[in-house]
Formats: sequence, structure tokens, C-alpha cells
Amino acid sequence: MAVTIEKALSLAYKNTKKTSLKILPIESVLGMVLAQDIIASHNLPPYDNSAMDGYAVKLEDSGKCVKVNHTIFTGDNSSEELKSGYGIKIMTGAKIPNGGECIVPIEDVNLDNNKSAQNTEISINLPKNLQKNRHIRFLGEDIKSGTFLLKSGEKLYAHHITLLASQGISHIKVYKKPRISVFASGNELKMHFQNVESYQLYNTNTPTFLSRALELGCEVDFIGTANDSLEDIHLHIQSALDSDLIITSGGVSVGDADFTKEAFSAFDYEIFFDKIEIKPGKPTTFGKIKDTLVLNLPGNPLAAALNFELFGQSIILALSDNKDKYLNTIYTKLKNDYKLKLGRRTLVPGFFDGLTFSPNKKFAPGMVSPLATSNSYIIIDENCDFIEKNSIVKILPTRFSFTSEIQTSLISCEKEI
Repeated sequence: MAVTIEKALSLAYKNTKKTSLKILPIESVLGMVLAQDIIASHNLPPYDNSAMDGYAVKLEDSGKCVKVNHTIFTGDNSSEELKSGYGIKIMTGAKIPNGGECIVPIEDVNLDNNKSAQNTEISINLPKNLQKNRHIRFLGEDIKSGTFLLKSGEKLYAHHITLLASQGISHIKVYKKPRISVFASGNELKMHFQNVESYQLYNTNTPTFLSRALELGCEVDFIGTANDSLEDIHLHIQSALDSDLIITSGGVSVGDADFTKEAFSAFDYEIFFDKIEIKPGKPTTFGKIKDTLVLNLPGNPLAAALNFELFGQSIILALSDNKDKYLNTIYTKLKNDYKLKLGRRTLVPGFFDGLTFSPNKKFAPGMVSPLATSNSYIIIDENCDFIEKNSIVKILPTRFSFTSEIQTSLISCEKEI
């Protein structure tokens, strides 16, 4: 019996276990998921410092001419104390001297040529109305020691590495990248580096799954293309059982040569669902062999790719223990009227231009060209046969990540019965 999209996703999350842990240098963790909480051990800045190249001065010298006979450079451990009638030249990031009440940028002072002696001290005229603490960055203003910086389950981006480096952290604990094995089945399929006859097709699904899994931060093994025989599919399955997830396409329908489900059953294959109330992609199957998950997708390229986005990506997020593991949507307006048939939840690829969503004018389960011209898709409710221009729809991106800590409905134009 076919399950709903919501039930299929629920079973995927329920039966997916996170990968194991490893400790890596911070230079090697980009795109991985953190497996520990990070607490600040250092204040940032570690001392009061200047936000500008300028002069440290006292407020009581506002509008006056003061003498400057000392400079503090960034990294100096200066013990200089500022006194009234004097200013101290200071560089950006340098420690504020004792008694310094504000910083006047270099461009805001005038050199008093009449009172400046060459190679000794200079005199500068200060502007009026100096403001206390102006252009001073205070100890702990950015990060205070003891505060949470990152929590376990966060995917690590470049600016998270910035935080780690700011605390002198060299190694952290992360979840291993999910290891994915991909293969297809079908006598009619040939790889892109082979010659094809007029009755054969290039295998586009496997390169698509491989590339998309790499984009999602996985380690991917390409097992190849199996012939439509139990023996050959068994060999491909056996080669992939050390993976966290096997993704296949083809052989999951009801044709005479669709051997994939039968082949997997020889390996004590536990099936969680084998049909989904969805168009295209109804014969999508999900299960496991011991600790290895298996996602069997349809052979039709567009159907396979869209169902990979919906179910494959969700499984990968759960494997990574990403706290934002639930797919999320962006609300936008439909660019033009759209008609479709009632009866089943429908995946509709299209293009989101930042303001509106335009469904592909022509697409079918066996096509590949709509994938290249789409950057997102919508899921339309089975009770909806027409969406009016400017109606609000929920898009799911395929070329950029948009996930949430809270699971939300993914369905556009959802009608209550």
C-alpha cells in the first residue's frame, strides 16, 4: 500500500541513525556536522582596543591643542598612562592606554605646525564635543568567555571556522560524512564514456546522484551499472554494503525485467515503504540491510532526481545528525496560472527568480532537460487542479540549502476535505 509523503519522510527519519564520530583539525571540517558543544574560553577582544588609526585622548581636552610624544602599535604591551594635555597615537587593534577615554581618527585632527618640533613630539588640534568611549572596542564585546559559541548538530560553514580559530581551537569532534554508494540497473543503460546503440540510453541517474550527494557533503562510491539479472545486481549490492546508504535507480516498478527489489530481498532486506502517493516517483522504495539504508528510486531521470531531492536529501541530513535536518520551504508567488490533474501529490519543477516561481512549461518523468533549467520545485496537493497567478506557493530549493530545525508542511495549495 502506498504511503503519503509525510509518512514516507517520518519513516525515513525514524529509521536513519547518525554516523559515527571522528576528531579532525578545523581546516578539514568544512561542511561537516559538529558533534560537541563549543564554549568560549577567551574573551574577544581580549582587551580594550582601538577601532581606528588615530589618537587616544581625554574628554577634558575637547577642542584643545595637545602634545603627542608616544605611539602604541598593535601587539604592543604598553603600560603608558595618558595624562591631560597629551594624546597618544594608536593603531587599529592596539591596546587602549590607561586613562584613554576616546579615540579621535587621524583624519579628524589638525596638525599644529606652529607647535610641532621635528623628530620629537607633535601637537594636534582636537575637535570639539568629544564623545566618551568613541571608537573603542571593549574586552569581551564580541565574545565573552564561558558563552556558547556552537552547539552539537550544527553544520560547519566558513564563518564557523572563524569562531573556532578565534578561540585557538585546533581540533574538534564531528560526525563522519555519510558514505553513499550509487548504482543503476538496466541492460539498456550505458555510461557516458561508452558508445551507445540506437536502442540504448546513457545512464544519467547515477552521475546525478553522485554529484548531488557530493554537494550535500557525502563521501560517494560509484559501484557501476548492473545488468537486469539477479546475479549481477547481487554483486553490486554486496559491493555497497559497507556504506551508510545505497541509492539505486530502476528496477523498482512492476515490469518483467525489474529485478532490483527481488535482488535486495536475498540480503534480508527490511522494507519500510515501497510506494508513495506521489507523481512522479510512486515506486520509490526505502528499507535497510542490517545497518545499511537502501533508497531505490525510479528509473525515469526527472522522477528519480526529484525524489532524491525530497527523500534522499532528508536521509542524508538525518545521517549527518544535522539539527536542521528537516526540509524547509520558501514562500513566494506563482508567476502565471497553473493547471494540473487531480488525484495525487505532484512534484512540479521550476525556477525561482527571488520574487516568483515559474513551473517548467514542459516536463515529464523521463526527461532530463527540466533539471538543468530548474532551481527548485513545489509539491501540489492532490485536491488542487488549478493555482491562480500570484497565489502563494512553497518552493523547495534544489541548488541551495534551506532547512529548518522544526518540521513544517511542504505542500502548496493544500485543501481541507
